[in-house]
Amino acid sequence: MVTAGQQNRSLVGLNAVLGEPDLVRVPEPQVKWAYEPTTAQDVPRALSEAFHRATLPPAGPVFVSLPMDDWDRPADADAVALLSARRVRWAGAADADVITELARRMAAARTPALVVGPEADDERAYDRVVALAERWRAAVWTAPTPPRCPFPTRHPLWHGVLPPSIAGVAEHLAGHDLVLVLGAPVFRYHAHRPGPWLPEGTDLVAVGSDPGAAARTPFGDAVVGDVAAITAQLLQALPGDPDRPPPTPREVPHAVLPDEGPFPADALFAALTEALPAHARLVNESTANTTQFWTHLDLRAPRSLLFPAAGGLGFGLPAAIGMAMADPTRPVVAVLGDGATQYGIAGLWTAARHQLPVTFLVLRNGGYGALRGFVSALGVQNAPGLDLPDLDAVTIAEGYGVPACRVSTARELKAALGAAAAATGPRLVEIPLPTEIRPFG
Repeated sequence: MVTAGQQNRSLVGLNAVLGEPDLVRVPEPQVKWAYEPTTAQDVPRALSEAFHRATLPPAGPVFVSLPMDDWDRPADADAVALLSARRVRWAGAADADVITELARRMAAARTPALVVGPEADDERAYDRVVALAERWRAAVWTAPTPPRCPFPTRHPLWHGVLPPSIAGVAEHLAGHDLVLVLGAPVFRYHAHRPGPWLPEGTDLVAVGSDPGAAARTPFGDAVVGDVAAITAQLLQALPGDPDRPPPTPREVPHAVLPDEGPFPADALFAALTEALPAHARLVNESTANTTQFWTHLDLRAPRSLLFPAAGGLGFGLPAAIGMAMADPTRPVVAVLGDGATQYGIAGLWTAARHQLPVTFLVLRNGGYGALRGFVSALGVQNAPGLDLPDLDAVTIAEGYGVPACRVSTARELKAALGAAAAATGPRLVEIPLPTEIRPFG
């Protein structure tokens, strides 16, 4: 719930400094709901509504504009007491006939696939989704551009992340006769590779809490409801099939660190996975290396990863700080590109002031690697503004009060990654990576 101060009510219409008559329109494209109370007496009710709107599925941010002079007005104590005692609960289980039909279709599938998304990444849904995949013996994919990690990445049923293109999704789902999507939009594309929505002979059913996402999907069936509750219902209704062979597990490629940097992304993430404890949390904003990151990732618990699915720069550093502030008992590692780091750099001061257990790994490739791949795919050569020479993340971090170092050998890198596992305060490590241009999409 995001609040913003508005000018005194008597000055708003005069276009006074720090006043805007249409303030709620500014954040509207980015939030579920935006509101400014019409009277001071409406502020407590508006804040209560904002809280419930933000937390009800599909959960998301809300915005409330609060005029300055409202704080000087008395509140109705009886009304506040009623508001504080309210509960608004989500009951999203499916009707029995819906579950029966879906379980029948699942039982009849010969080569099933399960696609999981961010709504499966919580304490209620996570283990149930794993159990359903095992009962169904389905190949499991994570939906494109995942902001969370909704399935254990070393589970033998997990096959990886679907690519963010129409043709790419169809290619990866070829051979599956039924695809069940749990807790993800269908689908979030990025690269323009047109093609059939699904392979020939493939049906799809999506289960999620967002009616907007269900309505706008151009193919397949959809059930709007609570992913955790419906998954539990399906576990009760779906019989196991011991005769169905499980899909072939994916192979995690072996990657070895060279003795000296620059370090290939595959080798770096393999070393990171080996060094981190199971309870660590990760934030990834090294978008040029996302494929390598997911290839070597080993996460086995819900709420262990955040990624900027919207694509804007500057998410990673403050997101890692928010993670650590919310739960300082789990160490946080932020994997950041050297370009993305600059967009949230002032957050280092917060990390230092609160002594948060965050290790910032700044991957130094000297430019905007993801954008290099993007413009290369467009046939553009030598685009200006994509190089970042002479940035010194170590000196910048030290200026904010965060201890920092630069590694150049495998021994130094392993020591730095090992220290991240036991972090009791913030630290920044700059790691050299080769300058590569990878094809986009």
